[in-house]
Amino acid sequence: MGKMKRRSFLGLAAGAVAMPALPRVASAQAYPSRSVRIIVGTAAGGGMDIAGRVIAQALTERLGQQFFVEDRPGAGTNVGTELVVRSTPDGYTLLLSSAANAINATLYQNLNFNFIRDVAPVATIARVPQVMEVHPSVPAKTVPEFIAYAKANPHKINMASAGNGSVQQVAGELFKMMAGVDMVHVPYKGAGPALVDLLGGQMQVMFDTTPGSIAHIKAGQLRALAVTTTSRADALPDLPTVGDFVPGYEASQWYGLVAPKDTPAAVIEKLNMEVNAALATPGMKTRLADLGGAPFSGTPAEFGALITKDTEKWGKVVKFSGATVE
Repeated sequence: MGKMKRRSFLGLAAGAVAMPALPRVASAQAYPSRSVRIIVGTAAGGGMDIAGRVIAQALTERLGQQFFVEDRPGAGTNVGTELVVRSTPDGYTLLLSSAANAINATLYQNLNFNFIRDVAPVATIARVPQVMEVHPSVPAKTVPEFIAYAKANPHKINMASAGNGSVQQVAGELFKMMAGVDMVHVPYKGAGPALVDLLGGQMQVMFDTTPGSIAHIKAGQLRALAVTTTSRADALPDLPTVGDFVPGYEASQWYGLVAPKDTPAAVIEKLNMEVNAALATPGMKTRLADLGGAPFSGTPAEFGALITKDTEKWGKVVKFSGATVE
């Protein structure tokens, strides 16, 4: 009898331990039962904001609840990132993350969070190639010609960027590091002003994101030498890659969804499945092509590996460049 009582007590105790997990599983099955906000750490109208709205609309259609974008610009996306890191880990506050998060880990000395430790990767969305472009006054028409020209003219080539630690700067610094050339980095307050001076000839080269420059390239106002991804870009199919001439070179902007750490695994799996299904639709490919990007699907684990790899890679480049914002 004593044994029976003990057994039934152990059974009840085991049930009690399991109980708290049940609502989380049930909530994952019912997820989402209300609207979900996607925090974007940049101002409205830019590439990140548009990518966020594209995926928010797709998830709204697929999951039957409103997914909406909330722009929280500031400190190179860190304001929005910290807001998400501090949010309840229930899947109702997500972050549209980008390569900026990997760069900022080294660029900013006093962050109140550790991006790799404090978020749960959900799903990659898009990869956006950058394009190495020069003002037409630069005599180089290929990457090897540019390298030769840069080596013959040290300290004379001005490289524009959207600011210290921007994707434009780190792509250029990686090129300097790997090609062994010297260029003078000139940071601007945004890609727009940088492009104005590149078009005006005050700057000689820029590693800009494709959407910002493609119209100027097609109009002949800028000369594109190569794209920065490992394979050619659909938006500029005739251009070779920088890596064709500088083996191992790769730089690109990427966008993906992350959640606060400790978000239930079932919620992350559900979101990952729905994002990947949305990315497989022809409409999504067209919409991302308008941003100069291409669908970039994968598992949460693959996304986590990308974040870790890029944080290490851009950390080395930031240290090499001496870039700082504080």
